Amino acid sequence: MSIADNLRQVRDRITAAAQLAGRNPHEITLVGVTKYVGAEQAAELITAGCLDLGESRPQELWSKAGEFASARGNQSPDVRWHLIGHLQRNKLRRTLPQVSLIHSVDSLRLLTAIDTEWQSLTAASTVPTPPIRVLFEVNTSGEAAKQGLAPSAVESILDTAPRFPHVSICGLMTMAPWQGGLAAAARCFASLREIGERTQLKELSMGMSGDFEVAIREGATIVRVGSALWD
Repeated sequence: MSIADNLRQVRDRITAAAQLAGRNPHEITLVGVTKYVGAEQAAELITAGCLDLGESRPQELWSKAGEFASARGNQSPDVRWHLIGHLQRNKLRRTLPQVSLIHSVDSLRLLTAIDTEWQSLTAASTVPTPPIRVLFEVNTSGEAAKQGLAPSAVESILDTAPRFPHVSICGLMTMAPWQGGLAAAARCFASLREIGERTQLKELSMGMSGDFEVAIREGATIVRVGSALWD
């Protein structure tokens, strides 16, 4: 099947999962994860109508965003880039201007650095610049190999938000555990939803190709789908 066919199937699955959960499918944003493919295939996904794209590595995001930006003179649509992987502080200056949403803020140190860098980058602007939008990454599975805040740390770091006027904390992100199947994934997703309800953070980025329907059932507002779009 073509990439456009795959996209239609994924969107149909999102709609079906949302309806089963009594939710509006339009509340759920599909982020097409392009880390598996080159710019040419990613461009096919854009042409098919998916304009929210996600990359795990800042360098790959820079490269693809640059290619698509240079094509805008040929009527290429604007793409909303999501940084879904780990973000090092030495990559902030080049990354922040290119992203719509950062999914992976996992420390007070990184939050502080993002606020400082975005203030510096926008200081010369003659018009008001919106804060940079971020999600807190939460390690709901407790796996040592995963990055992210401990669930118990979210509220304390959220209390520091007024110190960072150049950052908008929009919600939370998590990943399912490596083991335990869909039942374990559902527990992690439910845990993130409960933290979101407690903290009144509305965006929940959770669910990938193998478990996004479970994530939708548990309240995901953003799903990050890669292999199901390309296989």
